[in-house]
Amino acid sequence: MDLGIKDKAALVAASSRGLGKAVAAALCREGAKVVVCARDEARLAEARDEIARETGGEVRAFRADVTKEADVRDVVRFAASEFGSLDILVCNAGGPPSGPAEDFSADDFRKAVELNLLSTVRLCREAVPLMKERRWGRIIALTSVSAKQPIDSLILSNAARAGVLGYAKTLSGALAGFGITVNCICPGYTKTERVERLAEAFAGKGLGTIEEFYGRLEKAIPLGRLGKPEEVAAAAVFLASEGAAYITGTALQVDGGFIKGLF
Repeated sequence: MDLGIKDKAALVAASSRGLGKAVAAALCREGAKVVVCARDEARLAEARDEIARETGGEVRAFRADVTKEADVRDVVRFAASEFGSLDILVCNAGGPPSGPAEDFSADDFRKAVELNLLSTVRLCREAVPLMKERRWGRIIALTSVSAKQPIDSLILSNAARAGVLGYAKTLSGALAGFGITVNCICPGYTKTERVERLAEAFAGKGLGTIEEFYGRLEKAIPLGRLGKPEEVAAAAVFLASEGAAYITGTALQVDGGFIKGLF
């Protein structure tokens, strides 16, 4: 199936590892030209080289911290300069720390909002004018199932990522007339370093072993296993495609059935 994104220019935030890296690689396999960005320059260079080697695609790397407005502006300008446009934007950032509400200060909540919500806002504000010029664009925000079904130990993520859903839904209506779609993906528990850290925190607090942590998760997931980064990436690539041109304002769960609600 031709997804219609060959030679499209894409920027994938926080893509030196985990879901961001998987999405960048999947876009490259479909012929898109991709800029990867992250804070760790050495790890970012490794990811760029690995993606280029495995996919044969065109990949550029730019060090950027998406919580910093200047960095966001610079990485979007870099992508547009390298490839002549910016067609696909994948907003992504690491998750804030886990823990109960009483463990966190107002400043912790501010940092979570900066990391997950405001990074998305800033990336979109920089990218949208470029997409409007071409009257075509795909914006995809990677969030979490916690944005739809709050998880007790992830209060910071619950709050900040739910804001991303509200922002993206509103933006989708504003941009529809320009041929720009805006959608969110809500990944469930997926085999990434983020989940490994949650497992270690679970064990470190004496709540059980790491094996017990994963066992509890698997019991809560109807498909009986954690997801693979490549499965989340496949959903992102579809939403970036021509085949998804009539899909906007959605929040797609890629969670093995974890979320129990209808919406």
